[in-house]
Amino acid sequence: MEFIKSIKIEGCIFCDKPAVENDRDNLLLYRGKYSCVLMNLYPYNNGHLMIAPYEHNDKVEDLPVETLTEIMRLSQICIRMLKEEFRAEGVNLGLNEGAVAGAGIADHVHFHIVPRWLGDTNFMPITGHAKVLVQGLQETYDAMKPYFEKIIL
Repeated sequence: MEFIKSIKIEGCIFCDKPAVENDRDNLLLYRGKYSCVLMNLYPYNNGHLMIAPYEHNDKVEDLPVETLTEIMRLSQICIRMLKEEFRAEGVNLGLNEGAVAGAGIADHVHFHIVPRWLGDTNFMPITGHAKVLVQGLQETYDAMKPYFEKIIL
């Protein structure tokens, strides 16, 4: 609800965040050649990641093959990290292309990786209208960042 009710700022987070150097404040974990890995500011679960191409584009079918290849390789790395670091039992990997498909930021395509655990959906979102996260964003960032410092693509 915080995201839905918030005042929308001008610009594009997937263009703006990689353009500055304060990666921890921007929850930017990794800078690749064609894309970057960021944490979701409003995560579905702890460790909810996004991979976005640097190229401002609203259609996955228009992305160059080099960009798509890097995004898929980073997806593998992210999934492996979530399983090792957070003991994720599964993941959701996907994208919502276009507002009608549910994209919160429809003008810049991005992929979501959401770690999942048996029983991670519970009564809180239904009865309490709240999602319980067991760890703060900065703590989660600090736990994941060393893993991304080792990546060589």
